[in-house]
Amino acid sequence: MSQPSVADRIMEAASRRPGYLLEDLLLDCPDLTWSQVFMEVDRLSRTGQLSLRQEGRGRYSVRPARKMVAS
Repeated sequence: MSQPSVADRIMEAASRRPGYLLEDLLLDCPDLTWSQVFMEVDRLSRTGQLSLRQEGRGRYSVRPARKMVAS
């Protein structure tokens, strides 16, 4: 059985706990480097799959992006 991708792991964690702090995400994925997590969060954010929000000085939270419904 294959391991979930970095993106899958991030999206699952963000879905479980909306407003999940980036630091907590790093702690929950000890086998991943800071760079791996940051690069994937950046990619997911740029493709509209993940919302990245500044919560304070140097603190960011992640959550799945809302789906836009066409009217």
